Amino acid sequence: MSVPVLRAFTSQNPNIKITFLSRAFLKPLFENIPNVSFYAADVDKSHKGIAGLFKLANELKTLNIDAVADIHNVLRSKVLRFFFSFSRNKIAVIDKGRSEKEALTRRKNKIFKQLKSTHERYADVFRDLGFTIDLSTPQFPKKKEIPRNIKPLTKDDKKLIGIAPFAQYQSKMYPLDLMEKVISKLNEDNRNQIILFGGGKNEIEKLGLLEGKYKNVISLAGKIKLGDELNVISHLDCMVSMDSANAHLAAMQGVKTITVWGVTHPYTGFYPFDQPMNYALIPDLKKYPDIPCSIYGNKVCDGYEDVMRTITPNKIMDNIQKII
Repeated sequence: MSVPVLRAFTSQNPNIKITFLSRAFLKPLFENIPNVSFYAADVDKSHKGIAGLFKLANELKTLNIDAVADIHNVLRSKVLRFFFSFSRNKIAVIDKGRSEKEALTRRKNKIFKQLKSTHERYADVFRDLGFTIDLSTPQFPKKKEIPRNIKPLTKDDKKLIGIAPFAQYQSKMYPLDLMEKVISKLNEDNRNQIILFGGGKNEIEKLGLLEGKYKNVISLAGKIKLGDELNVISHLDCMVSMDSANAHLAAMQGVKTITVWGVTHPYTGFYPFDQPMNYALIPDLKKYPDIPCSIYGNKVCDGYEDVMRTITPNKIMDNIQKII
């Protein structure tokens, strides 16, 4: 979610250099953003623990950093902030709006309203450092070349429809039996090419079975690296995703993204960047009025285990057809 914010910031503040700190596997997300370099934190080995973070802070200080923008505000970043405080660097920290989110997700006296987007919360950190940033006129990267081992399977005369049916928590996953109905219906039209996204042994196996069952379906799960996956996503005519990372990987490239929501809700601030709200499909709130039950899907209200079954495959199909 930080990628479109960085694109806006670097465009509007072209004389500022950003060093983005995160885990190494995320580096492809930040390539080709002007004035942004990536620094890998090895939190499992050399940068592990307090001593490792102290080492990391000293490494970063050699880059002559003027200011620190903490858009994560977790234990590790708090420790790094502490080490930087001795250098008198200007520091700004994200306000996650925890009290607002608690009010939105509680069952009693729920305050059901749209909260500030996480993108704007990230932008506020840069504003607190004294910079201007406006997210209202987004810039998206050009489509990247599809890898050669994938290109023969993606024909130019077909509509490319991405489907990412998994999420970190079961509560955010559209039932696979219903998603297969969507895939089956899309597969009937030979003008469609359905591309499945996922990762991990279990997901690779399940998506592989779907690939073998339908002629117009390709599973990329476990077959290509993140950078190549981003290149494929950039060519999609539409992405269908849960409230999960794949929605943001598509939206940050300007791809039309349909999101399917369970016990979470777009009001929490994690809606994909620059997507119309009617691209969000949510359960029947009259039947399940306590949604959202949680911010991340790790908590489920009693009796809310099957909320997604109120979203019919036809409803998803209708939205796909309107977009493509």
